Formats: sequence, C-alpha cells, structure tokens
Amino acid sequence: MAVSERGPRERMVFSAAQLIRRDGVAATGMREVAAHASAPRGSLQHYFPGGKEQLVNEAVGWAGRYAGNRVARFLAALDEPTPGGLFAQMVRQWTDEYEAVGFAGGCPVAAATVDCAQSTQSTREAASDAFAAWTGPVTRALVDMGVPRERAGGLATLMISALEGAILMARAERNVRALTTVARELGPMLDAAVTRAD
Repeated sequence: MAVSERGPRERMVFSAAQLIRRDGVAATGMREVAAHASAPRGSLQHYFPGGKEQLVNEAVGWAGRYAGNRVARFLAALDEPTPGGLFAQMVRQWTDEYEAVGFAGGCPVAAATVDCAQSTQSTREAASDAFAAWTGPVTRALVDMGVPRERAGGLATLMISALEGAILMARAERNVRALTTVARELGPMLDAAVTRAD
C-alpha cells in the first residue's frame, strides 16, 4: 500500500517508523512525524492520546509485522526455498537499499530498543513483541523447509541477530561487507540444519 493510500493515522505510524529508523527515537519529534506524514499536527493528539510513547510503540509494532510479513515474499522469490536462501533474501533487502540510497536507515525496532529499552518499559515490550512477530514467521518457514522444530526457533533468532548486527556494522562502515559476510558464512550452516526433504 502506497503512503498516499493510507489514512492519516496509518501514515503517521509509517512515518514514525521511517524517521526512527533514520534518526532514532530521541531525535524523532511529533511535529516531524506529522510533517513527514502530511497530516495535520492537531491529529496527533486525536490518534495518539498517549503521546509520543504510544506513537513510537505503534511504529515499532508496525515494523515487526512488516518484517514478519516479508518472510513469505522472500520465500516466493526463491525457485527452491532453502534456509540459506531465505537468509540471503533477508540480507539482500538491506544490501539493495544501501547500494541504492545509502546507509541512512536501519531497523526501527533496533533503534527503539537502543534508545528506550532501559527507560521506557512499554517500548521495550513493544520491541520484544516486534522481534517475536518477525521470529515467528522465520521459525515456521524453517520448519516448513525441513529444519527440526526444536532447532528452528534458535536458528531464526540467530538469523535475525546476525542480520541486525550486520546492519549496524554496515551503517558504521558505510559498506555492505558485514551483510554479505553473514549471508555467505551462515548460509551453508543453515542449509545443513535441514533433516528432511519436503
């Protein structure tokens, strides 16, 4: 759904996620969100009576659902789905972005965790839920590809953790090296976890 097709509330949640992924929570102001969303400033209080904390938490939740929903699209792009192929697609989303537009953006869930995990319990919980909304679909995809259920959750956590760390390193280095490295190194290990053919 294009930004213009969203209502003002949805546009503000989306815009908050985009600004948080670029600037972090502390530097993302409510006025900037309203301007980015082309929404009237007065609508912020109407849609988000809990203020910035509510908006941040909803943006983090949106980001987790977005990442989880992307798993099916990544799998559909593969001729033959494999765990390593799925991880390569997850990484490619970021390498493509960084090579096309630069390294300004990161993961809004990670940004909110760094900025708020210690100071704002509701945001820490929203980030935890967002990671779960992402880990769940990855886990299910791994099981569907033949990874034993008892290993799939741990490998999904490894995939997401490695990706998040590589995103941070790529932004620091202004280079996709860390991303391509984790895809290359983890791919064979992930594929080796398959114990049954579909």
